[in-house]
Amino acid sequence: MAAIIHPLLALLASLTRQELAQQVTYLKAENAILRSKLPDRITLSNQERRRLIRHGRKLGPRIKELISIVSYSTFRRWIRTMEDRPAKRSKSKTEIRPGRPRIDQSISDTIIRIRKETGWGYTKIVQAMRRLGHRISRQTVKNVLVEAGLGPDPSDHPDTWSDFLKRHAATMWQCDFASKRKWTIRGMVDLYFLVFIHVETRRIWISPCTANPTAEWTTQQARNFDMHLQDEGLSCEILQHDQDSKYVDAFDEVFRSTGCRIKKTPARSPNLQAFVERVIQTLKHEVLNAFCVVSEKHLDHILRISQEWYNRRRGHTGRDHLPPVCDEGEPTVVNLSQHKAVCQTELGGHLKSYRAAA
Repeated sequence: MAAIIHPLLALLASLTRQELAQQVTYLKAENAILRSKLPDRITLSNQERRRLIRHGRKLGPRIKELISIVSYSTFRRWIRTMEDRPAKRSKSKTEIRPGRPRIDQSISDTIIRIRKETGWGYTKIVQAMRRLGHRISRQTVKNVLVEAGLGPDPSDHPDTWSDFLKRHAATMWQCDFASKRKWTIRGMVDLYFLVFIHVETRRIWISPCTANPTAEWTTQQARNFDMHLQDEGLSCEILQHDQDSKYVDAFDEVFRSTGCRIKKTPARSPNLQAFVERVIQTLKHEVLNAFCVVSEKHLDHILRISQEWYNRRRGHTGRDHLPPVCDEGEPTVVNLSQHKAVCQTELGGHLKSYRAAA
């Protein structure tokens, strides 16, 4: 019986070895083809080297017949380097992380919340946290905000220009010089006038014009505007104007004497004077460009009519399409089937507005 079983087992073992040898031969041929398609030198990471050593060192010298990604001598050098390296002692979880421990998540959330709600800088946030009993450094605040995507931004400021205007719109006026050319026998002459606008209601006041805006003339227009405020019962706590040299100290002193603050805009910053710049553009495009001015009295007449039209008959988007000076509340609904709409014309029919017939 043994004489029959042993030859059968030997036959099966030889067939298994032959099949494995054929598989190895195929894999070597395929590996050679793939290796020919790759660059001459392949860079391996430490993890990949350890993986090759773990599977290849068990084969011993037989690895020579299989290895192709590196030379056999290089493979042996990797094994010697690993054997000569001292054993690493196990590190605890706290030892793996270098540097200071992370701050508590609740502190990070509070820092982010203060930043979003106030827009404060690093130092003010440190002060706020100190009042809450937490001692943290400015660098810690910076690290938390940068990690949250709330790093420093040149345009990021807690008090924006828009917020400033909203707070002071009810008592803030802007003023600026405007000009219109007068036709004379000797040529064109520039006539200057001052335009004031109330930021909240868009109400305007226009001064008489002059060809020579001296310090005395400018100061007198400041007095005239102050008397207009008193007559109309209007308030002016902040007056904003640019750095024009025609705004002399006496001009500012007229307003400071009434408790008004003067706010000068930086040089070359017309956007900060957007309201008054826009009303000057409106006066030029919708009124002045349609006339050839021949005298100062002529321009003063046009400006007086323009002021009245602008304040009482011209609608504004910022005023819900109503004029700056109008009755409180919604306007009375006019039944157009019973009352005819009348077109009111001014300045020779150039300015038009509509009202209900009496």
